[in-house]
Amino acid sequence: MRGKQIDYAILIPVFLLTVFGLLMLTSASSDLGKSNFDDSYYYLRHQVYYGLSLGVIGFLVASFTPYRYYKKFATLLLFVTIISLILVLTPLGFSSGTGAGRWINIGSITFQPAELLKITFILYLAAWLSSARSKRGENFWEGFIPFLGICGIIALLLVLEKSTSSVIIIMGSALAVYFASGAKKSYVIYAVLSGILLLGLLIAFTGYRLDRIKTFLNPSRDVQGSSYQIDRSQITIGAGGILGVGYGKSIAKKYLPERIGDSIFAIIAEEFGFVGNIILITIFFFIVLRSYQLARQVSDRFGKLLFVGFGTVIGIQVFVHIGSNSGLIPLTGVPLPFVSYGGTALATFLTMSGIMLNISKNVR
Repeated sequence: MRGKQIDYAILIPVFLLTVFGLLMLTSASSDLGKSNFDDSYYYLRHQVYYGLSLGVIGFLVASFTPYRYYKKFATLLLFVTIISLILVLTPLGFSSGTGAGRWINIGSITFQPAELLKITFILYLAAWLSSARSKRGENFWEGFIPFLGICGIIALLLVLEKSTSSVIIIMGSALAVYFASGAKKSYVIYAVLSGILLLGLLIAFTGYRLDRIKTFLNPSRDVQGSSYQIDRSQITIGAGGILGVGYGKSIAKKYLPERIGDSIFAIIAEEFGFVGNIILITIFFFIVLRSYQLARQVSDRFGKLLFVGFGTVIGIQVFVHIGSNSGLIPLTGVPLPFVSYGGTALATFLTMSGIMLNISKNVR
């Protein structure tokens, strides 16, 4: 085992992405903050106060807290998160402009339980699958059925909140952890097929979800309505060309919906062009690849599964965000990790990174 030194191959990219995110938020939100609050830096300040500050605290605490400590409290943390997901469905929860109830407002505190779930559910699965009964992944009744049960409960709560993107990200990451634990390939295939079937039924019987699929298959069907955001995003991405129009010179930010959150990749593409896109995607790819590399080197099963889970969360979320903006997949709202506006999301990913750095001290 090497010395107690954190992995700078994760630390440096996370630092760069966080700083870059604040710079991009400054550019993308200046006119919005001016028109809404007469303060060009309103959204930047809000991100620093409620996202970066809490995220740095979470990052530092997670970096110095032995990661095995979380194993004792993984079930409790997941339970608290599930309770908060249920509370979203009560008057304590409130909706976004799309009608999706995903936030909780308690006094002056506002947060998204689905973001916290990206940490607590992975912690729970890693602890459960790495317990003394290490063959759970291979056992049908003691492993596969309970795995489907807990995934089903969480997926149902997220669906009730109209958070389809969170279902895809969290369930996809959970499946990766389950597979990495040594689960039989047949169980994984059954889980994937079941998920696809249920997602297909959900889309078929939900009007706005079905409309997004129709828009994806025929983007020109309603460019002033359901296709407006993806049409504007693709135009914005194309306007950047090879090298972009330059930082702070975006024109699209004046009309692009969700420019500081779900569509921020389009603004990045406009200002930094194709070259900037490639650099950004490469940094994200490196973080995910590095997490999988470290997973192979960690002797502790719990740490190994955490690396797989957290790396997959980041990878899937980046793919969904960029894919939605570029038209590779149907439009769905999801922030770009470390970059998009959103205090809970930034704090979550910084804390997640802190846990990964602590595990990296224990690689062989």
